[in-house]
Amino acid sequence: MTPDTWLILLHQLLFQGMFLAKNILLRHRLGQPIRGFNPEANLSIGFFVIFIGIALWLSLGPDTSRTTGVDGGVQVIAGLFMLASLAISAASLKDLGDSWRVGVIEEQETELIETGVYRFSRNPYFLAYFLMFAAYTTLLQSLLLLVLSVIGFGMVHTMIIREERYLVNKHAADYEHYRQKVPRYLGL
Repeated sequence: MTPDTWLILLHQLLFQGMFLAKNILLRHRLGQPIRGFNPEANLSIGFFVIFIGIALWLSLGPDTSRTTGVDGGVQVIAGLFMLASLAISAASLKDLGDSWRVGVIEEQETELIETGVYRFSRNPYFLAYFLMFAAYTTLLQSLLLLVLSVIGFGMVHTMIIREERYLVNKHAADYEHYRQKVPRYLGL
């Protein structure tokens, strides 16, 4: 295995480990489902698995820095993207508390969170996924991963739109006020 492979595996161990730990602990504590079975969420989860699998497969190939003449700057930038994705995902999972859900569960009502990392982005956990896309694409210098990243952004955006409709229905004016003062992504 290459150093790129190990880096991606380490990132995934931490990234997915936090996700799984939060899901297991919250499901146990609440005693109710925390995963909605929405087409958008299911497709995106499948897409994430495919994206990560392709990145790992590509990482097993020749070292891109040797074939392109690029020095370690690419690895540093990719590493910074990975660290940022881990920090933002950890903050997202912590700050959302018991309101964390995977996909929309229409019959459940959760608290609207406007503090912590949610003061800067309405969707910081998804922002962490975008940073993961950027990290792996940068690290492996792959046009295929760039194309998949654009597709992934579209899929995540579709999930966000559904979540926003849900939050408008559940929190009405409070969510509208929050939406007007906090950007969907990070000032974008």
